[in-house]
Amino acid sequence: MPLVRIDHSDSRANSTEIAAAVYDAIVSVYGIPERDRFQVITARPAATIVAEDAGLGFERTDPVVIQIFTQRGRSDEQKQKLYAAIAESLGGVGVESQDVFIGYVENGPQDWSFGFGRAQYLTGELAVPRA
Repeated sequence: MPLVRIDHSDSRANSTEIAAAVYDAIVSVYGIPERDRFQVITARPAATIVAEDAGLGFERTDPVVIQIFTQRGRSDEQKQKLYAAIAESLGGVGVESQDVFIGYVENGPQDWSFGFGRAQYLTGELAVPRA
């Protein structure tokens, strides 16, 4: 599972539902195995989240900012499908699609340690996931 950071305003009372919706979309599109879930969810004062429209001409009402850190290798088409699935899944828990902001960061197997101070993909303790 990618490492996913989710920031939203504390006016949203459904952190657990938001996290589950993002997780469900990633599992659906990427086929992530069970118990491979890493999420950090932060509810913060709305004034601490600034997410304008980047010149696209729409207004956000209550943004949810999602950062996805994952291994490289997925196609642009897969990423587009994931973005759409996340927006749709979040719509089911009351997040408007214009309020979904996603940043996607790719890296390699050497960039992960799941504990014990080791890079388990490099040591062979974990198999390197395939895209």
